Amino acid sequence: MKIGILYICTGKYDVFWSDFYKTAEQFLLPNSDKQYFVFTDSETIQSTDNIHKIYQEKLGWPKDTLMRFHLFLNIEEELKKMDFLFFFNANYTFIKTISENELIPTEKDNFLTGQLHPVAYHKKRKNFDYETNSKSTAFIQEKAGTYYFAGGLIGGRTSEFLQLCHQLKNCIDIDFSNNIVAKWHDESHINKYFSDIEPKKLHPGYCYPQGWYLPFEQKTLLLNKSKLGGHSYLRGEGNENNFAFIKDKLFFAKQLVRANLYRIFGYSFI
Repeated sequence: MKIGILYICTGKYDVFWSDFYKTAEQFLLPNSDKQYFVFTDSETIQSTDNIHKIYQEKLGWPKDTLMRFHLFLNIEEELKKMDFLFFFNANYTFIKTISENELIPTEKDNFLTGQLHPVAYHKKRKNFDYETNSKSTAFIQEKAGTYYFAGGLIGGRTSEFLQLCHQLKNCIDIDFSNNIVAKWHDESHINKYFSDIEPKKLHPGYCYPQGWYLPFEQKTLLLNKSKLGGHSYLRGEGNENNFAFIKDKLFFAKQLVRANLYRIFGYSFI
């Protein structure tokens, strides 16, 4: 089975590539032929037998994340040679084996896989941060939607995944033509798509941020961008403040309380 791994690391985000590749080779889909399609402007990343470098310049924020479906479709014919396709955020690393049965969707999943967001596992539907601008193609009506998905891990059988890419590219282009950018960019559009077509749902342990505490088995470790200068630095916008250590400790304490409330009541109000 051929699995296409889609990975974007333009600008300073190439700092994550080595750990991603090394741990993916060790733990991710061990019984499959993994082919990595890396969209990057890095001079340190080169093509090999299983790494396919696609030159991609930095587009600037938020286009670097919002336009990912456009990038994938630029090499659509190459991707059609794969059986399944999966996209991972640049800061993903893997710490336990993730088997084909865990990740690969089936017909009952509409041949798509989505990642339940670690910021929303404890929330009720009314508190999900869906797009609320009715003029956006990512808008989700008040009574629609059951889950909140992260944009950092998404995949599926090649035909269904490419269909998703075409649909979301078109929606993003329509929004752009109307001077609209969805609240959470590509993630907002993913949630809209999955509110209509429900995918296989991975629990938040497959999207486990560094320094967090979640009440799920940890399968991955999403490296903390603040330890590498922060989101702003990696986007080329300067460094973030020096109080990250204190903020991290307070946030971890909040995570513990949240997880315990979730275990007791099935949700948490914090």
